[in-house]
Amino acid sequence: MARVKGAMMTRKRRNKTLKLAKGYFGAKSKHFKMAKEQVMKSLVYAYTGRRLKKRDFRQLWIARISAGCKQNGMNYSTFMNGLKKAGVEINRKMLSELAIHDKAAFTQLTELAKSKLA
Repeated sequence: MARVKGAMMTRKRRNKTLKLAKGYFGAKSKHFKMAKEQVMKSLVYAYTGRRLKKRDFRQLWIARISAGCKQNGMNYSTFMNGLKKAGVEINRKMLSELAIHDKAAFTQLTELAKSKLA
């Protein structure tokens, strides 16, 4: 039986890594060894970034809701507590959209939250 050499698969694997490294500065996009190191690090950054994005958006939504609450004479924590007691299950993303685009509806929600707390 003939011996199988691995050149083709090795070349494919290396080309795949070099393709991912396209656009990197200097030798990181041309030399396999340096490209491999940078691609691994880049994938770690991408993975971490996808998790940080969730944190950043939640922070943004809370800041927007808080600003809307302050316009209606409440703070964020009492507003959220009032909504919970009222049984309103709207997520923070939608609450922030209401605070920006539909101030009348957001004002009604703050009044509802106030009435459930009093």
